[in-house]
Amino acid sequence: MRKSLLLLLGLSGCVAPDAHAPPFARVPYEPFSRSAAVAIATDEWRLWGMRVDDNGDAGYVQTDATMGERQPGLWERVGEYWWEGMNVGEPDARWTGEHDGKGQVFPVPINGDYAWSAAFISYVMRIAGAGLKFPYAPDHATYINYAARAAKGEIENPLLIAENPATYAPRLGDLVCLGRDQASSLTFADLPTRHVFPAHCAIVIAGGPAQLSIVGGNVEDAVTLEHLHTDNEGELSGNRENWFVVLRVMYRRD
Repeated sequence: MRKSLLLLLGLSGCVAPDAHAPPFARVPYEPFSRSAAVAIATDEWRLWGMRVDDNGDAGYVQTDATMGERQPGLWERVGEYWWEGMNVGEPDARWTGEHDGKGQVFPVPINGDYAWSAAFISYVMRIAGAGLKFPYAPDHATYINYAARAAKGEIENPLLIAENPATYAPRLGDLVCLGRDQASSLTFADLPTRHVFPAHCAIVIAGGPAQLSIVGGNVEDAVTLEHLHTDNEGELSGNRENWFVVLRVMYRRD
């Protein structure tokens, strides 16, 4: 009996960081690809009602009734983003769209303390088969800085490489990012930073004449699509917000 208990305790300390992920993503069953990441993000957007926000939340008011993340069927979905997107041992992995790690409903005014946009990106990358090389995190700054260090050659065989949006045209499946609040004026030259900073990233799911379509989580408390302007070369230009870095995703195919 004692040996069995010791074995169990020993095994519990050796849980793989991706143990929350389904087997098809852990193996993965199919190679990590931009088509898979785009399809997953697009399907999640459809699940949330195909919301589009091109006016910076103008007119949107947060209440229990208007916040998609607090509705039955959707707060649980946010919980899946947290549980499957985070590595084992991350306390935030127990959150949902309206509950803290102890299952208590948090009030609307402190909703920002439970922002899940980075969990959404982590979920998309995990389910698409990115494996252990993606820097899963509850904040965007972690993988922005990872990509910036990779661009400087400090990371061997990186999965993300930071690109300057002034000279690089985002491709389908890439991530585009902006700084928030005190980090809203960050520039590409400021990367990598010494500290975590508030940010938002979204995945490019479509391109068209002079614009990109991007999908991100926790935009108007939902998975939401936005359109960004591009110039003739496909580079970001003339947008209301400061999309200061593109994370080029190194997919294994296509």
